[in-house]
Amino acid sequence: MKYIFVVNPLAGEGGTEEKLRAQIEQLPEKDDCEIYVTKAVGDATEFVKATIAGRQGEELRFIACGGDGTINEVFSPAVGVENVSVSCYPCGSGNDFVKCYGGKEAFADVSKLIRGKAEKIDVLKVGERYSINVTNFGFDTTVAITVNEDRAKTGHGSKNSYTKGIVKALVKSMKNRCTVKADGEVINPEGTILLCTVANGQYVGGSFKCAPRAKLDDGLIEVCLAKPISRLRFLQILTPYTNGEHLDREDFKDVIVYRQAKLVEVEAPEGFAYSLDGEIIYENKFTIEIVPRALNFAPPVQ
Repeated sequence: MKYIFVVNPLAGEGGTEEKLRAQIEQLPEKDDCEIYVTKAVGDATEFVKATIAGRQGEELRFIACGGDGTINEVFSPAVGVENVSVSCYPCGSGNDFVKCYGGKEAFADVSKLIRGKAEKIDVLKVGERYSINVTNFGFDTTVAITVNEDRAKTGHGSKNSYTKGIVKALVKSMKNRCTVKADGEVINPEGTILLCTVANGQYVGGSFKCAPRAKLDDGLIEVCLAKPISRLRFLQILTPYTNGEHLDREDFKDVIVYRQAKLVEVEAPEGFAYSLDGEIIYENKFTIEIVPRALNFAPPVQ
């Protein structure tokens, strides 16, 4: 097995490459480890694609070193490739995907990462792209746009960026026009939403447990739609939503629409945007389908 660490130098507070090299140098498997530092957005995907094509037949494990966007770039080209597994060394601002496995601390030990055993997990196919964690829109997209704007200015995101995004969304994104279908059923006949998360993983936005019932290998999409509500009501449900209690609260039944599905269809006015693992995409009509057990993901050994 060859272990290829794909490092986003702009993720988190920086310094990831140096930390990795120090850990790798102590490993018995250090001669089987390689490091590639990305040069721009999209470079990780092109690198992984080219490496897979050029080293066919080799057992490869790509380890995404960055945040959820880096994970998406590294993992997507490995979907459906049997001799390739993936893992991650999370060092971004949100690190949502790994919360399904105990959080970023569980992935901090490189020796445990490379000894992890691969297991098959689902992915979401959004048009011709893949979403590893969550695709979401409405209120959440305004938050994500703000985070991305801050990242463009400073070179990295932060929890303060998420807070600023929430404040902005409270002003301009309390009611968003779109129609959402889950396995053919229109789940918002009114044609409006506060927000909607279409999830493979459980967390989004750094701390929000949007899909508490999600399992990464059950062949199902978790769809959670919140109807437009007042700002006061929003503030009342924010903490339970953050904690993942929103699906079980009787007093939220008038606000929350929840479905498990295999296909989600979204149609909205021109200029509509959604967030695919944190990347903003402007598209007003798109589908999201589950691709069961399509990716070999290796969590760290316990």
